[in-house]
Order: sequence, then structure tokens, then C-alpha cells
Amino acid sequence: MTTYQSPISPGVSWYEASCGPRPGYAPLEGDRSCDVAIIGGGYTGLSAAYHLAKAGAEVVLLEAHGLGDGASGRNGGQLSSGQRQSVLWLEERFGYTRAKALWNLAEEAKAHAVGLIEEHSIDCDLTLGHLTALHKARYYAAEAAIVDALWTRYNYDKIIMLVRPAMAAALGSDFYYGGSRDSGAGHLHPMKFLIGMANAATAAGAQIFEDTAAITIEAGRRPKVRTFSGTLHAGRVLIACNAHIGALEPETARHVMPIRSYIAATEPLADDSGVLPGDECACDSRFVIRYFRKSADNRLLFGGREVYTGGPAKNIAPHQRQQIGEVYPQLKDVAISHAWGGSVAVTLPRLPFVREVMPKVLSVAGFSGQGVALAPFAGKLVAEAFNGNRERLKLFEDLAIPAFPGGALLRQPLLTLAMAFYALRDRI
Repeated sequence: MTTYQSPISPGVSWYEASCGPRPGYAPLEGDRSCDVAIIGGGYTGLSAAYHLAKAGAEVVLLEAHGLGDGASGRNGGQLSSGQRQSVLWLEERFGYTRAKALWNLAEEAKAHAVGLIEEHSIDCDLTLGHLTALHKARYYAAEAAIVDALWTRYNYDKIIMLVRPAMAAALGSDFYYGGSRDSGAGHLHPMKFLIGMANAATAAGAQIFEDTAAITIEAGRRPKVRTFSGTLHAGRVLIACNAHIGALEPETARHVMPIRSYIAATEPLADDSGVLPGDECACDSRFVIRYFRKSADNRLLFGGREVYTGGPAKNIAPHQRQQIGEVYPQLKDVAISHAWGGSVAVTLPRLPFVREVMPKVLSVAGFSGQGVALAPFAGKLVAEAFNGNRERLKLFEDLAIPAFPGGALLRQPLLTLAMAFYALRDRI
């Protein structure tokens, strides 16, 4: 058991305490050249490093802190179907053909994640079964319309609607008004998944350096990535910093906003607790979404609080226990063993931001809570693009994600106002 504490995210997560030994990588020292420089050691960066190195490229990946300190190692672990927006939302804005292409891409993303797990024997507690629980009765018809569309026009037959008693049986709680069950989605241990990806990348020949922050990126025939301890001269650069872009690259910062989200893990529940008896994961229909599942050792992992302003939240455990008690009253006084947070990156339409932000420099970010499947697959698509096939990555590039309004000074306050409005709407 480890008590590692991320320097950029509050709290020691249950994932960090249960993942076993974490591989460590030295900082970069001195200058060097490579085919591809990758900035960011989360799912996107590690996947791109693996696929590029496997194809024969010389790859150097820089991580400012430790692998998994960002969202990739601290998230809810839900391997969900589709994009963050429903197929009907996508159809309304882009038409059926593009919506279907984006759905197919997301299905490939799930299969890609499972394929990595199987190919590299990554022991990350992969479990199938995903519930979408409706916190308002009037949402049932809209959810049923999505499920009907998936069956009739998207050739997806792994999802069904559940009426309220069936959802109560699946959750072990009658708090929600029915919803859907997706047997083609599921959940996993995100830190173990990340460690497995890192091991696969290094085995393929990628070089990883931790505690090596990129300070500047300079465009040119061969872009330069400068750090405090050396400079990388690369044929191409991938920026995969997600919520931790900071001041490194302003175009990404205009389009991707960090939101802090918090999770708590209970002490192991009794075998007869009745909580999630089918070991499925669940999320609900709130804008400020609640997401929960059981761990392999029978803890309830429950997330759902978001913070948009100020520093990291304090007293994470009491807030999460309150939410747990609303869904599972019998657990209102449950002991919390771990409570932690992290920053997730969102875009205005909640779809990924993929853009060449300067010549030979590509930025990928903003998975908006759908990153367990989409982020590793985006890394694969980047590798395809860098090797000459940009066709599938272009489906994301063509989304033309808009910037957050308000400029550098007002982006965050305007986001806070909008989020407060939607959070209020969740309660009425």
C-alpha cells in the first residue's frame, strides 16, 4: 500500500493506495532530438507514445509531475458509450451522418481500451455494466428516445430502458426514476489502467520523463520544447495536458476549461449491503453529474461535487458522505477511507478539442468526463495522423470547438455563473 500524494490534486485517492508499485521515471536532463515530443503523461499522451513507438518512431514524453497525477489517474473509472452528448443532440447539430460517424468512433474507442487491457494483460478490474439513473421523472421519455434511436438507427442493442422498480433493484436504491442499462459499457481502476499503458509505451521504446515541465514551445522546421533542464528538438509535438494546460499554450487555454471534481471511497461494505448488486457502475442525469460504483474490494466510490472557483475544496469527505446518504440512506454515517479530487477539462459543447495550434504542433484535450474511452483512442488517432492518415482524427478536428467567451479575464467568472445556473436547474 502506498500513501503517495499528488502535488497538483487534493487528497490521497483510493486508486493511489491500491494500485501497487508505481513505475518511476527520471527527469529529463540536457538537450536531445526525437521524432515526436509529447507533453503530458495521461491517457492521451501515453497512448500516442505507445502507438507511435510501436510504429517505429523515436518518442519522448514529458510529464510535469508524476504519471496519473491528473485526471487519468484519479477519475471515476467509467468506460462509457458514445460521446459526452447523446446521439440525438449530435444529430440535431451535425446531422445523422456525422452523428453516426462520431458514435462509431466512440464504439471503436471502447473496443480500443478493452483491446489494450487484453493485449497487455493489464489487471485493472475491468467490469461490464453501466446504469444511467434519472433524477427527474420527466426525463424518462427523452432517455427512452435516445435508447430507441440507438437500437433502430445506430445498430446498438446492448442498451435497454429500466422502469423505476427495475432501476431500484439494479442500484439498491429507490432514489431515481428509472433510466437505462448499457451492458456494452463498464468501469475499471483508472490508475492501474494508466500504469499498464505506461509499461506498454516503454516496452515499445518510448522514453518517459517525469518531473519535467514544458516551459515553452517554439515553432519552426523542427519545433522546440524547452524545459528547466533541457530542450527537445522534435519533428512533431503533441500537447496532451488537458486540464493542466496553464499558460503553456494560449489557444488550448481559450477552448478548454478545468473544473475540479471530487470523489470519496467508503470503507468496504458488508456483502449484504444491497448496493449495486450487479457490480455495475452508475451515473445520473444531473448537469453536475453524480457517478458511483463499487471497487473490487467492495467499497462504494462516489463522485459528484464540482468546484469552479478558488483553490482546492476542503472537507471533501463530509460533502461526499452527504450525497451518498441521499442515494443510500443506510450509508449516511458510513466511514470514508479516502477522499480526493482532481481537475477535469471541459469544452463548451462537451466534445473533444483537437487542433493544430502551430505548425507541426497538435493539441488534444477537453474530453469532458468521457475520457476513459476517448482519451486513449485519441492518442491512437494522433499516431495515425502523424503517420500520414488523418481521416479519423479529422472527425474531431472538424467539430471546430468554440472558445469560451470573455477572454482571459472573464472566462472563469462566466463559466462559474453558467455552472451555478445549471446546478440550480438540477434542483428544481
